Amino acid sequence: MTDSPASTRELRDTEPTLAQLEEEGEVAADYIEEFLDIADVDGDIDIDVRNGRAYIAVNASDDSDSNLDTLAKSETVNALQELTRLAVQSKTGAFSRLILDIGGSREAREAELSALVDSAIVQIQGGASTAALPPMSSYERKLVHDIVADRGYVSNSSGEGRERHTVITTS
Repeated sequence: MTDSPASTRELRDTEPTLAQLEEEGEVAADYIEEFLDIADVDGDIDIDVRNGRAYIAVNASDDSDSNLDTLAKSETVNALQELTRLAVQSKTGAFSRLILDIGGSREAREAELSALVDSAIVQIQGGASTAALPPMSSYERKLVHDIVADRGYVSNSSGEGRERHTVITTS
């Protein structure tokens, strides 16, 4: 009995190849397209591969008044991203770290995270030794770590599971 490509990929310890990421993107786009059809939401889907991840962006169609904003809330995007990852994993047999953006939701969330970091830095500048941010996803924590480093501070993740959060310090 030979291993199927999916069962072999399930056990991989290495970064996915460009071809595997493109496959993830195609599977994810098909899933999202079907979801949008069921929800009767208009949107154009773009697929990109960068930084070892498949990125799926859903944007308003140029020729329509899209009701895409109904799905663009951070919690909704995160939930749909997890469902899409599960659909990809079911189809390919491999864990997916794809990123889903709906109507510019990721850019809006990055701005929110930047404001959170700025507020935490004000606390530290005011004398606090540390400032803890609320729990967030691993992707959002990575973004926070990058923002914190750009501001000249240090951050670490703390906590377990859904309570995992970022703590900012001066060193």
